[in-house]
Amino acid sequence: MTNGGGRAKQGRIRARRAAVQALYQWQLAASPPEAILKEFIAERELVKVDMDYFTQLTREVPHNYEQLVSDLEPFLDREWRRLEYVERAVMLIGAYELRLRPEVPYRVVINEAIELCKMFGTVEGHTYVNGVLDRLARQQRPSELQ
Repeated sequence: MTNGGGRAKQGRIRARRAAVQALYQWQLAASPPEAILKEFIAERELVKVDMDYFTQLTREVPHNYEQLVSDLEPFLDREWRRLEYVERAVMLIGAYELRLRPEVPYRVVINEAIELCKMFGTVEGHTYVNGVLDRLARQQRPSELQ
C-alpha cells in the first residue's frame, strides 16, 4: 500500500472515531446533525480526519436512522433503547456501511466497529457489537462471506 493509501485509511479510521462521538452527542442532545457538525468543526481538533467521510456519517446515519435500526433489531437480544449509547452509535455506523457503502469490505466494517467499541464502549461491548454486525453482514452481504 502506498503512503497515500495509508493516509486515506487512517483518515477514514479517524472519521469513524469522530463520528461515534458526534452520533453519541446526537443521541443525547437530540441536536440536528448540522448543528453537531458545525460544533465539531469549530471546537474540536480534527487532525488528519477524512472530513468528507466524517460529514457523510454524521449526516447520513441520522437521516437513515429508522432503516438502520430496523436492519439491526432482528439481531439484538434486547430492545434498542436499552443499549448503551456508544454501542448504538457504533452499530449505526456499521449498519450504514454494510447497507450503503458496499465498497467497504464487511470485514473492515466489523473490525472497525470492534476497535471503536474497545476505545469508547463498555468492557464487553465490542463482543456484543461484533455478534450483531456479523449476523447483519451475513444477511446483507452473503456474497462476501462465501
